[in-house]
Amino acid sequence: MSLATDPRGGRRAALAILTLGGAAVLGLLARQGWAENPPGPPVEVLGRPVDADTLQLGRDLYAAQCAACHGADLEGQPDWQVRGPDGRMPAPPHDASGHTWHHSDQALLRIIRDGLGALVPGYQSDMPVFGEVLSDAETEAVLAFIKSTWPERERAYQAEATRNDG
Repeated sequence: MSLATDPRGGRRAALAILTLGGAAVLGLLARQGWAENPPGPPVEVLGRPVDADTLQLGRDLYAAQCAACHGADLEGQPDWQVRGPDGRMPAPPHDASGHTWHHSDQALLRIIRDGLGALVPGYQSDMPVFGEVLSDAETEAVLAFIKSTWPERERAYQAEATRNDG
């Protein structure tokens, strides 16, 4: 008797094995960079689709400029929602567990270029401004990479925020 036809629950066991195998494959694909642009609409910045070269540039720039604080896996710093002894907030995650996807492209690009103080006057942050370091195209590439890691639901929410901010 095979697992597929076993009336004592073999189908459930086979499904569990397939599900675990699928999870392992998805994990391997993610490590190989295949998960950068999840199924669904292509990644866009300011309403323009982003190509694979731009995503790669963004990934490289993120690793060089952002990962030291925001994490190699976009996980942010520990206790990112709790002010430190200096009164400043730790670097938040940019993956789906954080709040980056709640903000429009316009707001996120401005934060990267000019700092959070540009949107919230007087706000003190440890994040450097990148307007003199990265070109507009490079800044947009970093944002595209970050967005490419979000699940479709978060990408759709953020796209709507971008449309409403335009």
